[in-house]
Amino acid sequence: MGNRLTQIATRTGDDGTTGLGNNTRVSKASGRPCAMGDVDELNSHIGLLLCEPLPEDVRELLVDVQHQLFNLGGELSIPGFELLKDEALAQLDEALAHYNAQLPRLLEFILPAGTRAAAQAHVCRTVARRAERAVVALGAEEELRAAPRRYLNRLSDLLFVLARVLNRMDGGDDVYWKSERVARHGREEG
Repeated sequence: MGNRLTQIATRTGDDGTTGLGNNTRVSKASGRPCAMGDVDELNSHIGLLLCEPLPEDVRELLVDVQHQLFNLGGELSIPGFELLKDEALAQLDEALAHYNAQLPRLLEFILPAGTRAAAQAHVCRTVARRAERAVVALGAEEELRAAPRRYLNRLSDLLFVLARVLNRMDGGDDVYWKSERVARHGREEG
């Protein structure tokens, strides 16, 4: 593994390259740093979500997700290395089953809105999808384990579900899209 930073202003990236954990340097515009950056941005947005009032179980889950995202980013920074474990994906699957069981069936598409915490969870969801696309693109360029891609896919699903949970925290509800199709369908039945 590469050297840990003891100072931040190293100036080694001034030439448009960045160092990976295996001591190689690559363009900052290449797939690996782009995927790492998207995962880092997702982790930062989850940190912002954690500034909101949240149920304690959701808070604990999101703190653990931040640690897993750090593992995922570390794995991306060291080609061929494995840091993200199968248990991390299993945790997301369990959380999805737990929180989905509490929610009513969706009637229509929902808007990324509602409470501030729910809206921030939706921002996290969209950044997770972007990070997933970056990891998929990286996997098309070079050998990459499936675990990072699967984790981000499942995490974006969980963040959608958590946004719905957070909108209901104080008796609220989803913010439904006012679909022309649904409006017509409702008039036809009425």
